[in-house]
Amino acid sequence: MNMGVFKMAIPLLQEESNTKIKKKTSFLQTSFFNRSYFIACITSSLLLGLILLAIVLFIGKTGLLVFKDVSPNHFFFSLNWKPESNHFGAGIFVIGTFSLTALTMLITVPISLCIAIYNSEFAPKWLSNIIGLVLDILVGIPSIVYGYLGATLLVPFIRDTFHTSIGDGLLAAALVLSVMCIPTVAKITEDSFLSVPNELKEASFGLGSTHIQMIRRVLIPSSLSGITTAVVLGMARAIGETMAVVMVIGNTAQLAHTLTTPTAVLTSNIVMQIQDVAFDSTWNYALYMMAFLLLCISLLLIVIVRKLRNKGVQ
Repeated sequence: MNMGVFKMAIPLLQEESNTKIKKKTSFLQTSFFNRSYFIACITSSLLLGLILLAIVLFIGKTGLLVFKDVSPNHFFFSLNWKPESNHFGAGIFVIGTFSLTALTMLITVPISLCIAIYNSEFAPKWLSNIIGLVLDILVGIPSIVYGYLGATLLVPFIRDTFHTSIGDGLLAAALVLSVMCIPTVAKITEDSFLSVPNELKEASFGLGSTHIQMIRRVLIPSSLSGITTAVVLGMARAIGETMAVVMVIGNTAQLAHTLTTPTAVLTSNIVMQIQDVAFDSTWNYALYMMAFLLLCISLLLIVIVRKLRNKGVQ
């Protein structure tokens, strides 16, 4: 009888042993894949960081070489940009960049705010979905398409409306950039509005507020961090945009005394002149310094956005 029990136990022991082996193999495989995935993630993150560091160091090191022949005071504050005569005053392009960004935001922010309020508070669901789809499509259109439409339709319209010989300038560039920035700012602002708790809105209605008063006193103040983030991201796109601006701003190294005066910004000047200069020339170093300045501005805007998010953006 003991032999029979022993014979019956042998298959059970073998099955238990096989199960343990399978579990151990499965654990080893899972552990291998986990370690491989962890190593791949760390490697990718480090590689991305190294690429960013290399870009910053290369552009910064090359750009700083301009100060061997040009003083920082002359480069940043002089309005005399004549590289053929060794005058490298980039102040024109710095002023043009900030002027264009300010005018773009002046047009973009009110329109985006109105779109976000209507889409989140007043529009029926079917219309809200259509507006959201249109905004998504506008975000995906290449910038050169906006620039081409601006050069062929908007610039002639401005020329005929203001009776000027040239329609290029800050106004044309700001209008084109506004169309490009509005979808981004509006979508982020709308998401911020939708994240406001309904309890706050209902409490406002309970105190006798109208819908407009609720929006003005509850919705917008509660979403202020999110709106600020949207505006900063819109500014980042406006500052860094190149092709659309090149096609409508005029690309002339002069201050814009009117909205229809051709001028230039940092991005447009770089792309228009980078092909015509030798790499080891002061002219090229000046263009690299402009690129480094744009990079610093972009990094600063990114830091601002992350600080806002860390404080609890709606």
